Amino acid sequence: MSKKSEDGASRRFSAGPDGMTVSLGGEPLLIQGERSFLLVGKAGSRFTLFIETPDDEYCQAIDPDDLVAVSMPEGGPVGQARMMLELVRQYHIPLVVLPKDHPGSRRLSMVVSVAPEILLACDIRRGTHPEQHLLCSSAELSGLSLAGIPGGVTIKQLPSGVVVRHLNPEN
Repeated sequence: MSKKSEDGASRRFSAGPDGMTVSLGGEPLLIQGERSFLLVGKAGSRFTLFIETPDDEYCQAIDPDDLVAVSMPEGGPVGQARMMLELVRQYHIPLVVLPKDHPGSRRLSMVVSVAPEILLACDIRRGTHPEQHLLCSSAELSGLSLAGIPGGVTIKQLPSGVVVRHLNPEN
């Protein structure tokens, strides 16, 4: 596991028996496997997140230390995931949940979760879970868990070979 930032310097990581703790400011954290990745940031403010389902609309209160996580199970452009992260945390766009048999769920290249704690799983269908503690991932990141803490995030069950780094603000 690498713990380096984009400029190559190690910073703001500490590992302990309860997982790895990483400081988070305004810059997102990239958790990257060989073929997939997860981009994580703090919500940064208190707001209401609207979750739209085929039958209803749910309103979820978001706190500043809650996490916004964007999963790209097949990989793709990090910039695209960063845009989605900012659309949720700065512009509070609603999240859409599809029915389990919806053909569009196969075409979702990224999925989002916003919650104090998030568990990644590869055995769920993308975009079909209104429960924000559960997020679809690739098999290589499945089982990883994240918990927002004041000023950072705790990462548990980090698979070997996964790179954890901060993104520079200009990237």
